[in-house]
Amino acid sequence: MSLFNVFDIAGSGMSAQSLRLNTTASNLANADSVSSSVEQVYRTRSPVFSAVLDDAQQGYKQGGVQVRGIVESQAPVRQEYNPSHPLANQDGYVFHSNVDPIAEMANMMSASRSYQNNVEIANTSKQLLLRTLQLGQ
Repeated sequence: MSLFNVFDIAGSGMSAQSLRLNTTASNLANADSVSSSVEQVYRTRSPVFSAVLDDAQQGYKQGGVQVRGIVESQAPVRQEYNPSHPLANQDGYVFHSNVDPIAEMANMMSASRSYQNNVEIANTSKQLLLRTLQLGQ
């Protein structure tokens, strides 16, 4: 494994955590959204990651993180009986998103720290490479 692959791996981690932060921000922005039907209400979205390993004759040379997709939560949505609401359906119900703001804030903090860790890995690797080059002087 080349020392320069560390930057590719840390970069893929930063890209993945950036997507996670954006998805969490979208969830928080839609936490108070309502709809007149269960099918149209906003549902919590989460990215799905997987490890990437290049298998060069079973001697794994490079890794990283790959985004497999974004999935919607199947948790039930909250329904509220409020016939005076402008978005109430014919039965008088309004449907609220299933976003849990507390869980989303915890997810945002975790993604932010993971992003910072990947930045530190890249910076440390850069400094180690620079010091290695200075040894030859």
